[in-house]
Amino acid sequence: MKELTGYYTNKDVIFKEITKIEPKQLGSRKKIEIYAATSVDSQYYGIFIINAKSRFLRKNADELMTMCDQLTTFVEHNFKRKELLISSPLCSKAKAYLKDNSWKVRIDY
Repeated sequence: MKELTGYYTNKDVIFKEITKIEPKQLGSRKKIEIYAATSVDSQYYGIFIINAKSRFLRKNADELMTMCDQLTTFVEHNFKRKELLISSPLCSKAKAYLKDNSWKVRIDY
C-alpha cells in the first residue's frame, strides 16, 4: 500500500482513506489487487492493480467491469473515478473499451 500512496502522491492525488478489498470478498479468484479510496477533495476512487505476464485482452476488460459493479454493491457506493494500474501488455481494443466506459488506464505503475 505504501507503493500505491507514493505513486499517487507523485501524481498530486492525496488519499485520506484507503481500504484494500480481497477479490474473494467479491466472489472472484483472480490475482488482482482492489482498493477503495477517498481523496482529500472527497472523490471516490476504485483502483484495480494487475500484475500479469500475459496480455490484457477485451474479455479481461469485461471481467474487470463486472468486478467493478460487484465492488460498487459490496461497498455500497458509486465510484467517481475508476482506475486500472497495469504492468502487463495491454490490447488496444481493451484500452479503448475501458476509456469509453470512463475508466482511466495507467500503464506506468
